[in-house]
Amino acid sequence: MAQPSTRAITSAAARRPPIRWGKVATIAGFLLPAAIIYMGLVLLPVAQAVYYSFFRWNGLGPMSNFNGLANYARAFSDRVFVGALSHNLILVVMSLAFQLPLSLGLALLIREIRWGRALFRTIFFLPFVLSEVVTGVVWTFIYRPQGGLINALLKLVAPGMPETALLADPKTVLYALFVVITWKFFGYHMILYIAGLQNIPHEIEEAAAIDGCSRLQALRYITIPLLGSTIRLSIYLSVLGSLQFFDLIWVMTTGGPVSASDTMATYLYKYGFQRFQLGYGSAIAVCLFLICFGFSLVYQRFVMRRDYE
Repeated sequence: MAQPSTRAITSAAARRPPIRWGKVATIAGFLLPAAIIYMGLVLLPVAQAVYYSFFRWNGLGPMSNFNGLANYARAFSDRVFVGALSHNLILVVMSLAFQLPLSLGLALLIREIRWGRALFRTIFFLPFVLSEVVTGVVWTFIYRPQGGLINALLKLVAPGMPETALLADPKTVLYALFVVITWKFFGYHMILYIAGLQNIPHEIEEAAAIDGCSRLQALRYITIPLLGSTIRLSIYLSVLGSLQFFDLIWVMTTGGPVSASDTMATYLYKYGFQRFQLGYGSAIAVCLFLICFGFSLVYQRFVMRRDYE
């Protein structure tokens, strides 16, 4: 194979545009503050949590009691932590099975409304604007055994029905919390679906109707596939959110009764901050981080890759 001559290499280098150091300095000036904040508030705490997780430490004295992987072994041998992990997975499954289809269905219905569309969007989105603390306090009063809205409605339907304490029953507390979670977050996913539906040309659905497609067939073979990128993004956000639930559950039940509504985040807070077992709490935080990070890598690599491409 013929090698390029020295003259050709020199001419190619001469044609290469010179580096504009002023432009490089401008880009670095804009990126550096954000990079410093990201390293200080994200990367450094993650590295510290990994380091602390190898010690038995209460957060007050020096870290001198190194115990290796004992904190991780303790976590996965603790039935409360395994139960908290299972609760997160149950929330993930219920969100994918009920919350997202509800959001998509409402988005499709709102798209068909000619008058008052903005009003319905606002009404359904309002719960998402409320803080999780306010939402938890309000729904705690709604679920109250004496004088709560739920029991008042049940008495109207069945006057002889005894009062129920949904948040005090280990068999119902997680499902009662899921109702609140759905009420709070379904409007956010609905807005995502409405935005995705607005990007679908109406001409395609009209052409399908002219060719004899029914509304259901057009929805199945045209609307849903064209909405695929939005659905994949919504699933991604829903799963990550379900794995990290803390505020709403802590305000309403603090993980009780008898750890029936504990999640990995509430379990972490109890041991890391309330019981001053910061080494063990850091191990739980690392486990939560690895689960979320692993899911993100796998999902983006195999599911969302087509959207990036």
